[in-house]
Amino acid sequence: MTDRERFFATMNYQPRARAPFWHWGVWPETLERWQREGYDPDSFDLNMGADRRIVYGHWWNPNPPFERQVVEEDEETLLFVNHEGILMRQRKDQPMSSMPQFVRFPVETREDFRRFWAQRMQPDLEARIGEGWQERLRAEREQPLPFIVISDRWGGFFGPLRNLVGVERLCTLFYDEPAFVEEMMDANADLIIAIMDQVLEVIDVDAFAFWEDMAYKTGPLISPAMARRYMLPRYRRVVEFLRGRGVRIIGLDSDGRIDPLIPVWLDAGLNMLYPFEAQAGMDVLEVRRRYGNDLLIWGGVDKRALAAGRRAIDAELARLRPLIEEGGYIPHTDHSIPPDVPFAHFCYYMERMREAVSGEG
Repeated sequence: MTDRERFFATMNYQPRARAPFWHWGVWPETLERWQREGYDPDSFDLNMGADRRIVYGHWWNPNPPFERQVVEEDEETLLFVNHEGILMRQRKDQPMSSMPQFVRFPVETREDFRRFWAQRMQPDLEARIGEGWQERLRAEREQPLPFIVISDRWGGFFGPLRNLVGVERLCTLFYDEPAFVEEMMDANADLIIAIMDQVLEVIDVDAFAFWEDMAYKTGPLISPAMARRYMLPRYRRVVEFLRGRGVRIIGLDSDGRIDPLIPVWLDAGLNMLYPFEAQAGMDVLEVRRRYGNDLLIWGGVDKRALAAGRRAIDAELARLRPLIEEGGYIPHTDHSIPPDVPFAHFCYYMERMREAVSGEG
C-alpha cells in the first residue's frame, strides 16, 4: 500500500497491512537540544519510518505580512509587531515553545477590520502560494501521499477572530457587538471558499481542517450554545461547499478541553478532529467510545510520556493499541514535541510506534 492508500483504508475502517502513524513535529528548541545530544540533521531522518503526507497551512496568513518591528528589548524579552500585526512580548531563551504575552491586536473597530481584510486577506493564490502555484500543486498531488490543507491560524470562526481582536475582546463582542462578530465570521467563510474553489479547480484534496484553538485546560473559551448559534452556520456553509467539491474528510484543530464542543462540530458536518491534548483531559479512547466511528481521530499521544521515558512510552502505546487496531485513527503526539524530551526517548518512541502499528511488540 502507498501512504495515501493506507490513509484512506484507515479512515474508512478497512483492512491494511499495518496502521499509519505520523511524526507531528518538534519545537526549534527541541532540535537544538537534540543536536547537543548527537542528532545530525544532515544524516538522520526524524520521520523514522512514519507515514508521510503533504500538508499546506501557510496559504492563510495575512498577505502581505506585516513588517516585523522591534519596539522594546531587554535582557530577557523582546517586544515586537509580528507578521500578523500583533504586538507581542516574547522570551528570548525559548521564543517558539514558550507562550508570548499579547499586548495589542491589529483590530479595534469595524473600520480597522474592513481595512485589514481588504488589504491583507484577499484570495490571491499567486501571492499566497507563489508564481506557478497550479503546476506546483499538480506535481505534489501526483505523489502517492495524502494531500491535506490546514487553514492554519486564519481559517475558522473563533481562532482567527482571536488573532484580530484578542481573546478577551472577542468574548465580550459576542454580547456587545454580535453583528461585528458575524461580519468577521462571514468574511472568513468567504475567504476559505474563495481559496479552496481555486485549489479544487486544480487538484483533489484528501482532507481539510479549520483552525480554532478555542479551549484551555478545563473547557472551551465560549459556551457550546454560543458556538452553535454563531459558528455552526458558517461551518455548514464551508462544509457543504467542500463536500460538493469532493473533499471527504473535513476536520478541525483545537488544543485544550474540547469535549463540550464536539457535538456542535459533528452537527456542523465535521467528521475529524485533532490533536486531542492529553494534559487537558482529552482521552481518544473515551472520545471513540462516546462518538463511535462517525468521528475520525488524529493525535492523542501524550507527549509527556516521551519526556518520562521508556516505561511511560510503552504504557502509552499499550493504552492506544485498541484504537490503532480498530481504525479511524492516526496516532501522533498531541502537539509538537517540547524541549524536555531527550533525543534518545524520541528515538525509542518512534521505534516502539513502528512496532505498535505493525501489530508487533
